[in-house]
Amino acid sequence: MSEHDTASRTVLVIGIGAGDPEHLTLQAAAAIGRAEVFFEIDKGIADLAGLRATLLARHARPDHRVVTAPEIPRERDPADYRAEVADWQAARAGAYAAMITAALPPGAVGAFLVWGDPALYDGTLRLLQGVASRTDPPLHVESIPGISSVQALAAAHGLILNRVGEPVLVTTGRRLAERGMPRDVPDVVVMLDGRTAFADLPDTDLDIYWGAYLGTPRQVLVAGDLRAVADEIVAVRAAARAEAGWIMDTYLLRRRGISEG
Repeated sequence: MSEHDTASRTVLVIGIGAGDPEHLTLQAAAAIGRAEVFFEIDKGIADLAGLRATLLARHARPDHRVVTAPEIPRERDPADYRAEVADWQAARAGAYAAMITAALPPGAVGAFLVWGDPALYDGTLRLLQGVASRTDPPLHVESIPGISSVQALAAAHGLILNRVGEPVLVTTGRRLAERGMPRDVPDVVVMLDGRTAFADLPDTDLDIYWGAYLGTPRQVLVAGDLRAVADEIVAVRAAARAEAGWIMDTYLLRRRGISEG
């Protein structure tokens, strides 16, 4: 598709970082400046809405518009997890399609601002690609990378995620709870762990580097021997979530006794 094709529409999926407005890359700032319409799902969290508003105030064109749809309800611990996610994603995709159809005319540029990086545990890009495949007039989707919570966690703790010549696994709390800490991967980054799966691991040779609200004024960090600090993290996490009404956290599990090369 040519950028001069006036019949087509463009939607930018812009990674805005883990929470610090300074996480925004120069490419992402320029992309925000290109967009005429910004699409949002209202999750009812003032902190998240505030960061988006700050970024738009700094980088968006003065005549930009914001189009908002309500969050799609979702059961967090269903009997059939995959079926629940598929239904929720279909409903989300429908909401995206409705907003774009109503508010983005041919030749215009719209944008979704997504936390972290669009390529890592965020479904916006996948859903929009599905919408684009059945949209008329044509819809062109572009991904703009951002600083993920994984990178923000490493920076906050002063870490290098991998040991020399060793792999790093990025996974979810659900998968960690199901399979445990793998024996053949010494460093595991865990995201989306609402059930604090780390606290139930039987391993006695793990260190944990945990962080919540990374890059925001609420940022909190805990690190140490997993067995020594697991209860502390569970308590700190619960208190922080109760105070803020929401939480985003990420952590690295690191097996001790791995030689560096």
